[in-house]
Amino acid sequence: MESSLFAGGATLIIGIDEVGRGAMAGPVMVGVCAITASLTDFPAGLRDSKMLSAPKREKLAPILLVWAPTAVGAASAAEIDEFGITACLGLAAKRALIALHSAGIPVGDSTVLLDGAHDWLNPALTSKLRVITRVKADQDCASVAAASVVAKVERDALMVQLDAAHPHYGWASNKGYGAAIHMEAIRTIGVTDHHRKTWVKTPTGRTE
Repeated sequence: MESSLFAGGATLIIGIDEVGRGAMAGPVMVGVCAITASLTDFPAGLRDSKMLSAPKREKLAPILLVWAPTAVGAASAAEIDEFGITACLGLAAKRALIALHSAGIPVGDSTVLLDGAHDWLNPALTSKLRVITRVKADQDCASVAAASVVAKVERDALMVQLDAAHPHYGWASNKGYGAAIHMEAIRTIGVTDHHRKTWVKTPTGRTE
């Protein structure tokens, strides 16, 4: 995909993917990865993060940081409650793109490859970018796959840290998704500041 875009005149491609969109606790994170036509060799084993085991992701992530400029942006559970998940995808991506810009990447000149069928990025930006949406781009676009890996590794590490402070929810293993141990802890203990409270139902069936 990237090769065809470069052949068509693109000078810089930024792959973007999100992680944690469907979790009940923790932030949503968006990874970005900027590549140019000179990057002809992709790191061995690069795949969509969901197709890699945790050890393989953790081994690959530092290689990707050297291979191409990357960044990860986050939007907190509180922000998700306030603004909604779609707006927070854009907010997290905007923060990641600002980090790339601060590192000297000419973000405004880029063509963005966005995983999915909906452009949730441009509504969050003051200066619009050329965005190409592609379903399953994380499976067949190297820049998007790289973005997914770095974002997944960073978010997983954060959820492990949060698990140490809140061990009853099993976040080290379920990463904030609705596993049985997580749901039972919500029922018996309640929610934390890291929960998306508008997403969580209490035993009465009402949201917190």
